[in-house]
Amino acid sequence: MGRLLAAAALALLSASSAFAQQAGSASECGAGKQCPSDKPCCSRTFHLLAILKLADKARSSSYCLLRHPATRSGNPKHYLKGFADKVYAEYGQCGVGAFCLGGCDPLNSHSLDSCVPAPVCNSQDYQFTSLDGVTPNTKYLGDAAESNWVSSGAPELHDDNILLTLSETGNSSFGTLLASTTYVWYGKISAEMKSSRGQGVVTAFILMSDVKDEIDFEWVGTDLQNAQSNFYFQGIPDYDNGKNLSVKSSTFDDYHTYEIDWQPTQLTWSIDGSILRTVKRSDTWNTTTNQYHYPQTPARVQLSLWPAGSPKNGQGTIAWAGGLVNWNAPDPSAVGYYYSMIKDVKVDCYDAPSGVNKTGSKSYIYTSDTGLDKSVAITDEDTVLKSLLGSGTDMDADYPKASASGTAAATATSDVATVPGLTGAGPGTNGHAGNDGDDGTVSESGSDSGSAVSSADSSSSTGIGGFSQGTDEQRSPNEALSSKDSGLQSSMFAAAMAVFGLVVL
Repeated sequence: MGRLLAAAALALLSASSAFAQQAGSASECGAGKQCPSDKPCCSRTFHLLAILKLADKARSSSYCLLRHPATRSGNPKHYLKGFADKVYAEYGQCGVGAFCLGGCDPLNSHSLDSCVPAPVCNSQDYQFTSLDGVTPNTKYLGDAAESNWVSSGAPELHDDNILLTLSETGNSSFGTLLASTTYVWYGKISAEMKSSRGQGVVTAFILMSDVKDEIDFEWVGTDLQNAQSNFYFQGIPDYDNGKNLSVKSSTFDDYHTYEIDWQPTQLTWSIDGSILRTVKRSDTWNTTTNQYHYPQTPARVQLSLWPAGSPKNGQGTIAWAGGLVNWNAPDPSAVGYYYSMIKDVKVDCYDAPSGVNKTGSKSYIYTSDTGLDKSVAITDEDTVLKSLLGSGTDMDADYPKASASGTAAATATSDVATVPGLTGAGPGTNGHAGNDGDDGTVSESGSDSGSAVSSADSSSSTGIGGFSQGTDEQRSPNEALSSKDSGLQSSMFAAAMAVFGLVVL
């Protein structure tokens, strides 16, 4: 068994080294590396080996090794999984503009103030009778007074519902995401909605903070009688945190109200007014890190639909999602896409924690790199960029004037990434990203990759179990590696299976 353990460790080390080399060329922040000053904002992604998501779903004792080092119980096999987590969870990309807005990771950016201050919580009932309060992530500049939600993909309006759509081709081929423009720092958040249905299709309603604290509701399209609940602290995957919650009738056919009541001392998940799960902060103390592994930093509300069952994803993710997406299923055959229906979202803000550093009432900022609640301050700092060339340290950066030929200025700035995941995401000179049309449409890289479409967040997310939209380097945290990483994916999968063999033996 010792030889097998050593072989598994060597396999993980080899695969991890390959990933690190690849990440070094494609990713520019995370794992101790901060963004450079000319591209100061880190949009961090979470790549997880797909089998680990399957383990999260299965909750099998055979997968007892699949835990983060912060939760391991001394078994040396846990170190292997912890090492894989580290490799897969810490890389991101750097840029300006949307990189610096919602979802900007302050801990891996050039400095804490590289990210734009985040708009404070606003109690409101968002009834989706129009798309007036929804702004594409290629146009949003941080003004929460002008927009309630930032979108990527293709949200549609139907019978006073917003439809989150997922199509085989086109603008929603990666799925659709809505992210709130304001943040919540404790509060009661509910969504009246219908999930999507079908194998390979996952709907999500989550809270995601910029340091990857996360609280989840998720629905797998092959299970219309349950909602999956989960929570994470700073993106650390703890495979004991997930729990299925029973729903009285179909999550697709019937509207249900899903509620997250997030308080400094406890967290509850409710469905249709019934509390089905409670987690107390006092029960989340981690003796390894001497911290409460409890979501505790300002978070955005995110609603999404994404193709977990893409053939480009890992087999574990596909299995968790119920199989490959079937594009001949009734919904895409009838209307051209899968869909989830969001009727209403309510946000009831709670008071900030006692003892908070408060010098204003407009925005949240981080004042230290701990990523804990005590590192958050409430200020009057502005939240709005002048253009997608801006950042938290240069809010007034603007597009250069077009030259007489109309090309020189665009050439001078086209290498600056402004929206995570876009092909040629330089800002151009017309107020759009490098290859935006005047209508705000964009060309997306890797349009057949099966990942989620890039957005102004990294979520992005995600965190584990959330929905972080992006291309091959900007991918949902529930997904494994993209097609160009397939060789590495195979190596990591083989390594994981070698470790799995230890348990079987």
